[in-house]
Amino acid sequence: MTNALEIRGLTKTYDNGFVALKGIDLTVKKGDFFALLGPNGAGKSTTLGIVSALVNKTAGQVQVCGLDQATQPEEVKKKLGVVPQEFNFNTFEKVWDILMQQAGYYGMPRAQAKQNVEKYLRQLELWDKRDVQGRMLSGGMKRRLMIARALLHEPELLILDEPTAGVDIEIRRTMWEFLKRINAEGTTIILTTHYLEEAESLCRNIAIINRGEIIANTTVKALLRQMNKASFIAEIKTPLDDLVLPDRFHMQRSDEHSLEFQILKSESLNDVFTLLGELGLEVSSIRPKTNRLEELFVDIVQGDAL
Repeated sequence: MTNALEIRGLTKTYDNGFVALKGIDLTVKKGDFFALLGPNGAGKSTTLGIVSALVNKTAGQVQVCGLDQATQPEEVKKKLGVVPQEFNFNTFEKVWDILMQQAGYYGMPRAQAKQNVEKYLRQLELWDKRDVQGRMLSGGMKRRLMIARALLHEPELLILDEPTAGVDIEIRRTMWEFLKRINAEGTTIILTTHYLEEAESLCRNIAIINRGEIIANTTVKALLRQMNKASFIAEIKTPLDDLVLPDRFHMQRSDEHSLEFQILKSESLNDVFTLLGELGLEVSSIRPKTNRLEELFVDIVQGDAL
C-alpha cells in the first residue's frame, strides 16, 4: 500500500545559516491519525510547510500519496488539505463565498462545489452561518470554517497545525469527534498541537521532533509505556498541619489538604497508599498532576527516557 506521506532526508537551512531541519525521515501510513509534536522552534511548522509547498526545502524528498512533490505539484495539491495555525481567509466575505472560492481554486464544477460546501457546513455545524461574514464568527467557528475549507475538495491527507488553539474545551471535544469520524472514513490526518491530551486521545502514532531532528517515532501507547515517572496530587481528608513528610516519592505539600508526589515506573500507587496510611492520612482522591504525554515529552527532550 502507498503511504500517505514519505519524507526522506528533509533538510532546511535558512539564509542566516540557521538549520531548521537536519535530514529528517518520516513515514505516515494511509488511514493513520498521526501526531507530530515538539517545542516551539523544533521544526514542526517548517516540516509541514515544506510538505504543503509553502516553504522551500534545502534538500530531501517528499512524496504525498505516492506522488513526488517536486515533479507533480498539481497532483499533490489535490491530495492535500491544510489547516494552518493562523486564520487566512478574507474576514469580510461571507462563509458561503469563502468556501465557493476555495472550490474554484481546485477547479471544482459549480454543482459539485455547492454540494460539498453544504455538506461540510452542515457537518461542522456552520450551515446557519453561511450568509455571515467571517469576521462575525467566534474563534471556534473560524477554526471549523478553516477545517471545512481544507476538506472541500475531499483530500486524502489532512494536515492540522494547532487546529483547536484558542477554543474552549467543549468546542474542542466536538471537533475531536468530527476528526475521529472522518479519519474512520479513510482520511489520513497529521496533527500538531500544544494541547497534548489531543494527541493521546486522537492519535495512534506519534513522532517527536526537537531541534530539527526526530527523537522518537512510535505508537502513542508504546511511548506512554516508556514513562520513567509520573506525577500525582493526592487530596487528603484531614488538614496536613505541620506533618513532616518523608523524602520517599518526593512528597511535598501543595496546600492544607493536598500532597504532590512522584512514582517511578518500578513503583505503584499501592506503595503510596501504604505510606500515607502509615502516616495516618486518609485519601479522598488521587489525580495526575499533568498530562502523561506532556510529562513524557519533557523526559525525552531532557534525555531521561528512551
